[in-house]
Amino acid sequence: MGPEVWDNLLRGVLNLQWQSLVMLLAGLLLIWLAIVKEYEPLLLLPIGAGCILANMPVSAMLGDHGMLTTFYNIGVANELFPLLIFIGIGAMTDFGPLLENPKMVLLGAAGQFGIFLTLILAIVLGFTRPEAASIGIIGAIDGPTSIYVSAKLAPNLLGPITVAAYSYMSLVPIIMPPVMKLLTTKGERTIRMPYSQREISKRTRIIFPIVTTIVVGILVPFALPLIGSLMLGNLMRESTVVERLTGASQNELNNVVTLFLGLAIGSTMVGEQFLKVQTLMVLVLGLVAFVLDTAAGVCFGKLLNVFSRGKFNPLIGAAGISAFPMAARVVQQQATKEDDGNFVLMHAMGANAAGQVASAMAGGVVLALMGTF
Repeated sequence: MGPEVWDNLLRGVLNLQWQSLVMLLAGLLLIWLAIVKEYEPLLLLPIGAGCILANMPVSAMLGDHGMLTTFYNIGVANELFPLLIFIGIGAMTDFGPLLENPKMVLLGAAGQFGIFLTLILAIVLGFTRPEAASIGIIGAIDGPTSIYVSAKLAPNLLGPITVAAYSYMSLVPIIMPPVMKLLTTKGERTIRMPYSQREISKRTRIIFPIVTTIVVGILVPFALPLIGSLMLGNLMRESTVVERLTGASQNELNNVVTLFLGLAIGSTMVGEQFLKVQTLMVLVLGLVAFVLDTAAGVCFGKLLNVFSRGKFNPLIGAAGISAFPMAARVVQQQATKEDDGNFVLMHAMGANAAGQVASAMAGGVVLALMGTF
């Protein structure tokens, strides 16, 4: 056989680089976390698979007509996949606890405070304003919003930002409790809050997504794609007249889009572009944003406790981020550790639902501040 034949046969071996080997290990780690630890498996597994496929030497999955490139172009570059996922999230979300206790909206807003502090910190560390804004939005712990914002402002950081957002989402039960415990006293954590459940009418449940879309669309136009998609899914759920569409949004559509999105995000984790000091800084700053958002929510919860004369449990403030419903469950777990008869889950669910809406609005505010749309 001639040299050209050997070159073709050994093309993969001859083009294998150390960066590719490192990213292959990173992809295997994500798959291990998804399968063994069950950390966000629906997304971490396809992201890991996409990372492996993209880092194979001379990968035919990339390029103008490669499958991974096609997924990226049709669903990430134009922000379609995150919006479709938001429709599915809306179809699965019950805003009843928020409607029963509207003041939880304040905790949702407070839970986004760390985004803007991290934005400033990222600029100080040398990131551009669009990059800093994309990094800060990680703190909302809302994967689709992080993808939507970074795809518009900093597509060069899309890979590490997405990996950080979903990784930290899976680590909510590990990262949040120390922050909550550090900022509260035992007495505050054992505060019991009575929950008088009142019936929310079907009319109110239908009006809520419509009014929210109109109000947010007028006040924060940049957030309309995110809020509009979320509320469309919720309107389908609450109307009960399109159950087939609701079921498809919750299941088939959401599952297929999540698979395609994971593969597309994994394809951005190519060794030569991913293995930089900048990537490590993004991961660290994303963690800072998450911690600051949690801390801001708890601190605002302490403020509400003062105004309520000691009747509000500050732990509920930690649920003001968008990791729904994990954040609410963690809050309940922490309250139960201190007092096994303390039930604050429904209050936390209200704050958590508010956090979903607030994170989408925060994404719109960030886009408005950057002047990009």
